[in-house]
Amino acid sequence: MLLASALDEFSEKGFAGARTENIAARAGVNKQLITYYFGGKEGLYRAVGEQWLELEQDFTKPGMPFDELIDAYARNIDPKMARLLVWEGLRPTHTTEHEDPVGNDDESVADLRKRQQAGEIASELDPRFTILAMMGAQLVPIATPQLARRLTGLDPESPEFMKEYRVFLQQLVERLK
Repeated sequence: MLLASALDEFSEKGFAGARTENIAARAGVNKQLITYYFGGKEGLYRAVGEQWLELEQDFTKPGMPFDELIDAYARNIDPKMARLLVWEGLRPTHTTEHEDPVGNDDESVADLRKRQQAGEIASELDPRFTILAMMGAQLVPIATPQLARRLTGLDPESPEFMKEYRVFLQQLVERLK
C-alpha cells in the first residue's frame, strides 16, 4: 500500500513536488515508517523504481522476440511509472540526487546489438536511438494524451485505442528489420 501511494504521489507531482507526509496519509500510515523502512523519500523513490523492474521481469523473458517484447511493454506499461519517467526528464538539470526509476541502459543496448546480429533489427539502425524511439512510442500516448486524442479521435486509455496502437507498433517493429 505504501509503494502504491508513493507511486501515485511521485507520478502526480514528480520527485521534487512529492511530500512524504502526503504519501503516508494516502497509505494511512505514520510518515516515520518511510524513514524507518526506506531511509526517507529517496529510498522510497528507489523502491518504487525497483518494484517496476520486478514487474518488468514478470512480463519479459530472456530471448523474447523483439516484436513480442514491444507488445509486452504496450500491454503492461504502467501509466504512473511512465509519468514518473517523464517527470524525471522535466527536471532542469539532471543530477544524481536520486536514481532514475529505470533499468540498466547498457544492458538494453547490448541486448539490441545481439538482436541485430540475429537479424531481428536492421544492422544500420543505431541500437541506442532505436531504444529511444521505442520508448518514445510507448510514452507519447501517456505523456501527451491530448495529442493522441486529437490525432486518432480515440481516448488513449480506451481498449480500442490500445488495440489499434498495439497493431501499429507491431507494424512499426516489422519495418525495423
